[in-house]
Amino acid sequence: MKRENFTAARVDGFKCQPGKKQSIYGDGKTPGLGLRVTATGAKSYIFETKLNNKTIRMTIGDPRNWAIGDAQAEASRLKVMTDQGMDPRQVIAAAAATKKAEADALIAKEASESVTVADAWQVYIADRSASMKDGKPEWGERHKAHHAYFVQAGGEKRTRGRRPGEPNKTRPGILVPLMTMRLAALDAIAIESWLKKEVAQAPTSAAKAFRFLRTFLTWCAKHETYSAAVQAGACQADDVKKMVPKPKTKPNDCLRRAQIKPWFEAVQKIGNPVIAAYLQGLLLTGARRNELATLRWADVDFQWKSLTIRDKVEGERTIPLTPYLEHLISWLPRRNEFVFSSPTAASRRLEEPRNPHNKALAAAALPALSLHGLRRSFGTLSEWVEVPAGIVAQIMGHKPSAIAEKHYIQRELDLLHMWHVKIEAWILEQAEIKFVPVQAGLRVVQKQ
Repeated sequence: MKRENFTAARVDGFKCQPGKKQSIYGDGKTPGLGLRVTATGAKSYIFETKLNNKTIRMTIGDPRNWAIGDAQAEASRLKVMTDQGMDPRQVIAAAAATKKAEADALIAKEASESVTVADAWQVYIADRSASMKDGKPEWGERHKAHHAYFVQAGGEKRTRGRRPGEPNKTRPGILVPLMTMRLAALDAIAIESWLKKEVAQAPTSAAKAFRFLRTFLTWCAKHETYSAAVQAGACQADDVKKMVPKPKTKPNDCLRRAQIKPWFEAVQKIGNPVIAAYLQGLLLTGARRNELATLRWADVDFQWKSLTIRDKVEGERTIPLTPYLEHLISWLPRRNEFVFSSPTAASRRLEEPRNPHNKALAAAALPALSLHGLRRSFGTLSEWVEVPAGIVAQIMGHKPSAIAEKHYIQRELDLLHMWHVKIEAWILEQAEIKFVPVQAGLRVVQKQ
């Protein structure tokens, strides 16, 4: 390499030697600095030196962009690295990778902070809806429906279940006011403000929506896309937790012994036999309202006297089919796969029996009683028969509450049936219903 002290004139005048593709001229002042000139006339400053007995060469830049002094300084910096046994190419590559990672992280952070609650909520719903455990979906259809209900747009005409004083159009879901917020802005102050408004209108629904929101934020904190933006502890602030209504049992939401007879008389007068049978079934089984409403004919075993209930806790449970309940459902029309079917509902099953039930209560001069109160009544009235608590819990689908119940007691259906028949017989006795079981069989029903 021919060396001369670089000047502007010399750099400008260097030419590629005839017959060569490129020529390299070295700077006499700065070790390792050179100028490469190609046959086409292109020029670039280079750095060339020995490292570990091998020649390394790096391009510094175009002389049109690099002043001679700057090129000399860069060559000196690179020479210091090689003198220390470092390969400048690796050092520069590592620095570039670090800068790129920092830039990518900044872009990701800015992107995550611009995400709205609704954006993350959609991903959350899709993820949890697809999640499986032991080969079964972790979320049931009703659980998914509750999530959808809390973020529905509202404004649709009510077609059923309208309570006194309610507008004729549905209101937006409780969580809707939070959906347009940036996820990063959903802090304790925002949640407290939201709760204050919603609790005043619907405390029970607000408490349930809050639990859904808390679970959602916990999921976001574990998600790589949203963890940098979400304030996972927003629901744990003391001021927020104070706003959440505590679960309460409705006072007197249970049939008393003296109310059994007028209740049965009023319910049996309901014009729709499906609703009448359904309401009696709730009282006689202690099932949750949707567990019984979704009962299919395939779940009814008339031979072995059992019902398979789709349990929201354990997935499913098998309970006895008692004589009077068997009598009730055996007379129901078999329109489709559901025992408590509906010829008008889109779901093809009974959807909203509250209004007929409330009218029956009013006709019998009985106090208000919710559908869940019928489940509560089953558990309470069973004590008159002195049924073991574990028997009632197993029929109702409650989780075992003691070590013995969880691990050691495995009751056969026959044992449950013996006690369940006693409960039903006692309730019918209080209702003064004289019932003689007969063998259920097939019959012809009018198609509706």
